[in-house]
Amino acid sequence: MRASPNPPRVLSIAGSDSGGGAGIQADLKAFARCGVHGMTAITALTAQNTVGVTGIHPVPGAFIVEQVRAVAEDIGVDAVKIGMLGTAETVRAVRAALELLEPGTPIVLDPVMVAESGAVLLDEPARAAIVEELLPRVTVITPNVPEARVLAAAADGEEVEAIARRLHELGPAAVVVTGGHREQAIDVFFDGDRLERIAGERYPDGAAHGSGCTHSSALAAHLALGHPPLEAARAAKRIAGEAVRDGIRDLGAGPGPVDVFALTARARAGARGGRAATGPLP
Repeated sequence: MRASPNPPRVLSIAGSDSGGGAGIQADLKAFARCGVHGMTAITALTAQNTVGVTGIHPVPGAFIVEQVRAVAEDIGVDAVKIGMLGTAETVRAVRAALELLEPGTPIVLDPVMVAESGAVLLDEPARAAIVEELLPRVTVITPNVPEARVLAAAADGEEVEAIARRLHELGPAAVVVTGGHREQAIDVFFDGDRLERIAGERYPDGAAHGSGCTHSSALAAHLALGHPPLEAARAAKRIAGEAVRDGIRDLGAGPGPVDVFALTARARAGARGGRAATGPLP
């Protein structure tokens, strides 16, 4: 396990969600929840809320690299989470930026393809670039089932376990196919040796916007804390599940955001106890 007087430093390379539910906003919340210092390199600005994405403004590749350079040279990076990339140009810029990190820095890739609202966030050339440029470089990839099928070019009906194995052949050290789109909320982990099923609860009354971002960020945070990938994947499953359970369902007109800090539950408890309904964690 990692021993240091300072918290681990984890970098999110991802898009910004102006509604605060997903993207770097969700990543920073998850990092804080896990006790690590969060940093960002923004790949795209989005105009979005709980209903949909109304605009996407990609950040130039050279500036993505410059953001990573700035934090890597001064603060340092113990782990990386990669989220929304959008275009092949962005994928290539991120691949170049990773060369600025210390060899062996853990990298978690969440191949964000579609927003919770249905907006497409990754074009076809970018998907091909991810397979060629990033998969051989990353420590863990965390697609949901539809994303895993696309990246692995899997046949209809192919078992998730087989898809995880196929994705592993493309280069990542470990694969976690998340179970949010399955009948049972079971993640499948495969690292070339072990195939593990990570069970979790399904919370139909919760809110799931940002759940994938939260999962991958929690996983990266636990790698930075010194946990091995399987242990980190189990912790990420638990944290993301709790964030969905405690999600703020009535915030906005669309799917509400996850909540890693259980703000609504704390507000209700505070109201019952006559305390302030909001505020920092004790």
